[in-house]
Amino acid sequence: MISREPTLERLAIARQLLLEPYGLVESHLTQALNVISAHKVDDADLYFQYTRSEGWSLEEGIVKSGSFSIDQGVGVRAVAGEKTAFAYSDDISEAAILDAARTVRSIASAGQSRRIKLDTPRKVASSRVLYASMDPIATLDSTRKVALLERIEKRARARDPRIVQVMAGLAGEYDVVMVARADGTLAADVRPLVRLSLTVIAEQGGRREVGSSGGGGRFGFSYFSDEVIEGYVDQAVQMALVNLDSRPAPAGEMTVVLGPGWPGVLLHEAVGHGLEGDFNRKGSSTFSGRIGERVAAKGVTVLDDGTIADRRGSLNVDDEGHASQRNVLIEDGILKGYIQDSMNARLMKTAPTGNGRRESYAHLPMPRMTNTYMLAGDRSPEEIIASIDRGLYAVNFGGGQVDITSGKFVFSGSEAYWVEKGKILYPVKGATLIGNGPDAMTRVSMIGNDLQLDSGVGTCGKEGQSVPVGVGQPTLRIDGLTVGGTA
Repeated sequence: MISREPTLERLAIARQLLLEPYGLVESHLTQALNVISAHKVDDADLYFQYTRSEGWSLEEGIVKSGSFSIDQGVGVRAVAGEKTAFAYSDDISEAAILDAARTVRSIASAGQSRRIKLDTPRKVASSRVLYASMDPIATLDSTRKVALLERIEKRARARDPRIVQVMAGLAGEYDVVMVARADGTLAADVRPLVRLSLTVIAEQGGRREVGSSGGGGRFGFSYFSDEVIEGYVDQAVQMALVNLDSRPAPAGEMTVVLGPGWPGVLLHEAVGHGLEGDFNRKGSSTFSGRIGERVAAKGVTVLDDGTIADRRGSLNVDDEGHASQRNVLIEDGILKGYIQDSMNARLMKTAPTGNGRRESYAHLPMPRMTNTYMLAGDRSPEEIIASIDRGLYAVNFGGGQVDITSGKFVFSGSEAYWVEKGKILYPVKGATLIGNGPDAMTRVSMIGNDLQLDSGVGTCGKEGQSVPVGVGQPTLRIDGLTVGGTA
């Protein structure tokens, strides 16, 4: 059997799902783009999508819900200057696409943009091969999915008699997209995605505490082996039991050490969003106009990397047909660049970075993060913790929020410890980290050698759209960070 090159294989799958069932061929796409370009536009594209998703949830020892859905449609966009016209339909047909094209072409105004002439042949976009073009939902039958959740529940309860409630969820998604651009580019991607989530509640002496864990990525359900499940159970149960013994967190300005992996969500929120191209083009980010300047302590290097194999935030191509990239945003404390989609890159006279993302065919693309993380340093985690005179060691985070314009953030710790004279004394509850993202990055004084990426659970929200992302960092010491506590 002769196999096709992966990029061509993905295009073949996209054609089979998104064009052929509706009597469409590529000449119909060119026709629609020509309709849009009858007026002057700077850019135009068609975005086709087919998504099949499934979810299962267990609570109180039984699987209480199961869901299955299929969604498909096409989004049609025209861009002139800073203005965008957009229409979408769940009807993938020649008539619907042409109707959407006629709707959006009215955006253009004379003298504000250039005319696109579609006389170039279609060209297949370059792309990555980061994950298999599989349907993850089909990698495990329904009976085995239910058994997997029941096994997790049984193991979590068996860990400790204080575990009184277990909630587990399993989700899978098969996502196929195709992009046809006005410059002749044709791109496609087949994106598997799975996730397992676990929450436990422990009770002791009338006090209840919660622990959570989980993971996933762009692969099949077979990833969730007994060994992987054991790790999730251990983490969730430990968090809940530790918090049963927690004391009120002290408040004030102090040294804070962040653990590796998921605490990188602070980096994502407090720094990453501020480096997205749209905020910087509009001048609303605290990082606007600062390329080449020092924005963080020496040793701080931050990347947004959509090219890591099988990761939740990775993409073979972004939602505008550009290959994902490994983008260095901050290098040794110096701001090097922003993450860009097509429109903001054009207006800022730079190149797209493979970060044009959208939640679905019914949404516009915008600059979004993929996997955002800080590179490792040369200190051991033990050395960093031993350096704390009086301060907080935050192992895991719950929710948080940030103001892009000011850079101010607030994050709550879900597992944290009070440290004195380099010794971890006891767990604390109610610790809230308060600060300013750019300022916090200048206060980084020690960087661990233990870089970890999160386990594959992150979802990022922006302007009402949600997309899967990854975060990560090594153990990190930040001096003079404000902690809001309950003590």
